[in-house]
Amino acid sequence: SLANQTAKATEDIASQIAEIQSSTRETVEAIQGIGTTIDEINEITSAIAAAVEQQGAATQEIARNVEQAASGTDEVSRNIVGVNEAAQSTGAASSQLLGAAKELSRNSETLKVEVSRFLTQVRAS
Repeated sequence: SLANQTAKATEDIASQIAEIQSSTRETVEAIQGIGTTIDEINEITSAIAAAVEQQGAATQEIARNVEQAASGTDEVSRNIVGVNEAAQSTGAASSQLLGAAKELSRNSETLKVEVSRFLTQVRAS
């Protein structure tokens, strides 16, 4: 009877270990996915920042050309203001995206620490 109980307990423990290993693999995959997402967001943020800088430079060039041509029409002025506002809006969006990426990165680090702590507790058990 004791041997049967021991065998049953051993099977239960093996089953629980298999479940924990499966959960651990899923957690690792999720963390890797988060890392990949963070990398992609960083790349996108860099691209947006470069585009904003290029738009700013283009806006300045347009303003110089308009001055040199001495074209003071209202239509040209409205277009320049519109381009400038678009550049500023893109810059604001880029800043918000960068903030979100940083927050996601912090959350990813927190998750990584918590998973590590969980695994340490599982191993200690």
